[in-house]
Amino acid sequence: MKQIRDWFTKHFNNPQVMGLAVVLLLGFGFFLFFGSMLVPVIAAVVLAYLLEGLVRHLQRWNVPRTPAVLIVFSVFFASLLLVFFLLIPVLIRQVSQLVDELPKILSASQALLLQLPEQYPQLFSQEQITDLILAIRREALDLGQRLLTSFSMQSVVVLITLLVYLLLVPFLVFFFLKDKTPLVRWFAQYLPRDRELLQTIWRDIDAQIGNYVRGKFLEILIVWAVTFITFQLLGLSFAMLLSVMVGLSVIIPYIGAAVVTVPVGLIAYFQFGFSSEFVWIMVAYGIIQALDGNVLVPVLFSEVVNLHPVAIIVAILVFGGIWGFWGIFFAIPLATVIQAILKSWPVTEAPGGKDQEQAPA
Repeated sequence: MKQIRDWFTKHFNNPQVMGLAVVLLLGFGFFLFFGSMLVPVIAAVVLAYLLEGLVRHLQRWNVPRTPAVLIVFSVFFASLLLVFFLLIPVLIRQVSQLVDELPKILSASQALLLQLPEQYPQLFSQEQITDLILAIRREALDLGQRLLTSFSMQSVVVLITLLVYLLLVPFLVFFFLKDKTPLVRWFAQYLPRDRELLQTIWRDIDAQIGNYVRGKFLEILIVWAVTFITFQLLGLSFAMLLSVMVGLSVIIPYIGAAVVTVPVGLIAYFQFGFSSEFVWIMVAYGIIQALDGNVLVPVLFSEVVNLHPVAIIVAILVFGGIWGFWGIFFAIPLATVIQAILKSWPVTEAPGGKDQEQAPA
């Protein structure tokens, strides 16, 4: 008990630290239990962070806050409509074409598998390949039935939810931008009065999250555009669908790039076979990934705290398991939040210690 009491005294003997701990626990509990209900609010906050940088740029040019918000929001809403009416139909059409091509792809895959016993008789037998093909067919049929059942049962609910989000999120984004100061003041009145430590950490966190969201959005756009142009010039089928997948894969560092390589490689192989076109596509894709990781990311995220790759992967697994997509999206800024808190956490030596470092009052 004495060790526990000494540890508690060492870390929580400052009122500011206690206030910070209470705020963190309440915030974590709130999002843990109500996060799924607040998806539109979370999406609106992300978009508000994204657009806040543009609003501040206009304010630096002596444009008042409200007109700046109106200009930025109008551009955002027009871009949203453009994506909805131009990009979404293209993606739907290419997904339908890919579904139509799946039987041919499966047949070609089966033919390749049947050749393995002839090419590598010491590794594969005809019985093993036959069992593998039957297992793949069963899994594919079972997956198709589950998807069909899920779609037929939930399609109406999903459609209604999507329409509500499309109406609600822009509405929330506008008011988050327009009434940012009153909302922050309203929230601040419920925080502890002695909150200098909390304010110091929040300023770092606010800058980190804002830089991360804006940088990640630019990264998605740049990677998507470059990948689409490259695939289109090389004549790869489903260029728009694959480029969108590659662009969105940057949300999940390391893991996303590895996962999206599989569909890119498979579609390139079944379209061109193992030919020079296939090699050029994979080389170009590898160059894009290398430039993204070694050039684009350092430039866009120069102001974001650097984290070790192991810390990033652990953060993705932990926060993704807790909050799903949004946990994955915010894994890096949440990890930097924890890092900022640990760095700023004042520590006082337990009674009897040689040195005592007092937290700032």
